[in-house]
Amino acid sequence: MAIAAVLAGPSTVSLRAQDSDIEGMRRPKSKVQPGYPDLARKMKITGTVKVQVVVSPAGTVKEAKILGGHPVLANAALEAARKWRFEPAAEESTGVVDFKFEPHQ
Repeated sequence: MAIAAVLAGPSTVSLRAQDSDIEGMRRPKSKVQPGYPDLARKMKITGTVKVQVVVSPAGTVKEAKILGGHPVLANAALEAARKWRFEPAAEESTGVVDFKFEPHQ
């Protein structure tokens, strides 16, 4: 599953968040797209940020940490990942969410 959002502004950038490797096939109920940092926009920085999330049985993100990606983009991806909500499950689960920052074509 992938979703795309387009931010309007002086430089339009496409942001996509892909859910991958969420144990137990937990599906996101709501996804929050990261804002494109002003510094990244000015420097034309693109790339993918990988965020590991620990999801509580209730479906909220209990923990989130950066696994890789450009440091200028990392905080925006981390903040967005913490706001995601998943379907409830019997146990806590862990997975990785990829946030892709790229120029809109």
